[in-house]
Amino acid sequence: MATGIKDKVAILGMGCSKFGERWDASPEDLMLEAYNEAMADAGIAPAQLGAAWYSTHMDDVGTGRGGTPMSIALRLPNIGVTRVENFCAGGSEAIRAAVYAVAAGACDIALALGVEKLKDTGYGGLPVSTVGTYIPQWYPNAVAPANFAQLASAYRVRHGVDAALLKRAIAHVSVKSHANGAKNPKAHFQKAVSEETVLKAPIIAEPLGLFDCAGVSDGAAAVIVTTPEIARSLGKRDLVMFKALQVSVSNGWELQSSEWDGSYVHTTRIAAKRAYAEAGITNPREQVSMTEVHDCFSITELVTMEDLFLSEVGHGVRDVLDGDFDAEGRIPCQIDGGLKCFGHPIGASGIRMLYELYLQLQGRAGARQLASPSIGLTHNLGGQPSQNVCSVSIVGLQGA
Repeated sequence: MATGIKDKVAILGMGCSKFGERWDASPEDLMLEAYNEAMADAGIAPAQLGAAWYSTHMDDVGTGRGGTPMSIALRLPNIGVTRVENFCAGGSEAIRAAVYAVAAGACDIALALGVEKLKDTGYGGLPVSTVGTYIPQWYPNAVAPANFAQLASAYRVRHGVDAALLKRAIAHVSVKSHANGAKNPKAHFQKAVSEETVLKAPIIAEPLGLFDCAGVSDGAAAVIVTTPEIARSLGKRDLVMFKALQVSVSNGWELQSSEWDGSYVHTTRIAAKRAYAEAGITNPREQVSMTEVHDCFSITELVTMEDLFLSEVGHGVRDVLDGDFDAEGRIPCQIDGGLKCFGHPIGASGIRMLYELYLQLQGRAGARQLASPSIGLTHNLGGQPSQNVCSVSIVGLQGA
């Protein structure tokens, strides 16, 4: 019978590049930036790595296919390197593979690294990918801002929320994230913005304005994992442990039935329930200290708070405006600035989220440091509300 991975695997070290318009750096440079920090943090030599997983999405315009780009860039010691891709949740998939390998005893120490170089594509947003054989029959021509604007419209209708009030709430999400990102030297955007600026910004897809959309950035992040016994033998203390790793993938129900009303993300609710059960969390509103969620758009963060059961269904607007998810709030969200301020280098985002939780749990987050966090949650969403891959991961201090 499956027992999950709670407290079986520890983080040995992590690294994260500066995110932004990194015209000066190749994908290999970004990988090396994140890898060198992670290895120094872990305090190990390359020969101690047993296996690696590599996340990147835009292979044709980025680093290329297979595991060789990462192995060559980092001069890894001829270990197995597997490239993974699962839309925007690819970074979390790389983490999951590395953690499972260690938990299974397949290797002692494993590496997961994600990278994306989007600014070199010459495309204003995320490049359009081939969508598959049957999808064009019901998904002929959609773009991300429009898809998530529909989430906002459906949410407003489902819960009877005044349009102006919803606009204020999603503006607060952006203002909060920019205030946090202003304290983060690795963020792409490091400037606070006012509510007035957000509300008056040009509309991209009603009701989403310019400041309601995450940026397009370059970046990389890396994590090295091992068993708690090995971590302690290497002199590590205050271990950050994996409590749960869950992924839920759409099966067509949302698009092909009349039961889903478009006001929430079905897979997030499923992955969250599974993750809480694996981690032994019975009251997430009391037990979760902080979150890093997939705020590709400000409405996504608001709805995700409900889908993670951190707000009651239909009460997200109230909780956001009450400051529940601000840095000083009940459950701080995007304390590092989130996708809103880091942008979204697709293959790297899931690992970048974990990086912030790791720093916070070890008391190393500098000006952003929270008082006494013990449990953190990441939510990584790839695709669109009607068809997606959702990852929910929970980490915490040993014994939490």
